Amino acid sequence: EVQVVESGGGSVQTGGSLKLDCTASRISFVRTDMGWYRQTPGNECELVSSLSRNGNEHYTSSAKGRFSISQDNANNTLYLQMNSLKPEDTAVYYCAPTYCSDYDLQRMCCNYWGQGTQVTVSS
Repeated sequence: EVQVVESGGGSVQTGGSLKLDCTASRISFVRTDMGWYRQTPGNECELVSSLSRNGNEHYTSSAKGRFSISQDNANNTLYLQMNSLKPEDTAVYYCAPTYCSDYDLQRMCCNYWGQGTQVTVSS
């Protein structure tokens, strides 16, 4: 059984920073394109950033310039460094293999692999 654990969320003020971690059993981050997704209550699950097996980074327009995705291959850990946080970044953040969107982004990218980690940014 695949287990994904996200951590590192918390409550910060506007302009603050957080670094999210993701570890997974039975998923090799070296061999799998991985992404960070987020979801707010009543809103859709959306991709924030992804990192391919080849090391290619992708950021959505809202994340570009503020967030940075990386991974530690030795520890099979995926990170998301988030700087200059804004209230609109408030959400539950999930990590998932990006092929989740090939099946059903809404159902399989958020709240499917792990429990997520809550990020709250206050103004």
